[in-house]
Amino acid sequence: MAADNHSPLANNSPLAIRVLSTFRELRRDALDLHTFFEIAGGNVPSQREAVLDAVTNLVQHGLLRERGGDFYSLTESGRLALAGPRDLTLLGRPGCHLCEEARTIVAPMAAKFGLLFGEINTDEDARLRERYGTDVPVLFLGSQEIARHSVDAGRLRDRLAAIPQVSQ
Repeated sequence: MAADNHSPLANNSPLAIRVLSTFRELRRDALDLHTFFEIAGGNVPSQREAVLDAVTNLVQHGLLRERGGDFYSLTESGRLALAGPRDLTLLGRPGCHLCEEARTIVAPMAAKFGLLFGEINTDEDARLRERYGTDVPVLFLGSQEIARHSVDAGRLRDRLAAIPQVSQ
């Protein structure tokens, strides 16, 4: 997955992007260093050191969270950074009635157009909490913000209809 210039991944090495992508490929919430070594690096000491450097960098930039015992998980910022062009991501907060309204529009439309739909709780990520606060919901298509505060069903349908379909 290539990072665009607006993505938090733009300043990371291909190895760092590979480390992050491993979560998506394996569909796991937490991974240990040994998994990164096997998939992203290898067993050569210099490769292992490069993986450790990449993981450290990702933690420092808020894309990975240390879980203890050599385990790491994606932060919500990390999940958003990995969003592909056919991913709809809704940022919101618990108890937000506007977020609930947006979800009732977005989730069925994502299914109708064959898109991946995910939600991120901004309260669980310090960087997102600082950036958005109560300024939610925010809807992203890939890494591009397409709606804030409310989602217009007609506009969203038109936008999603314009996305090239994936051939099967």
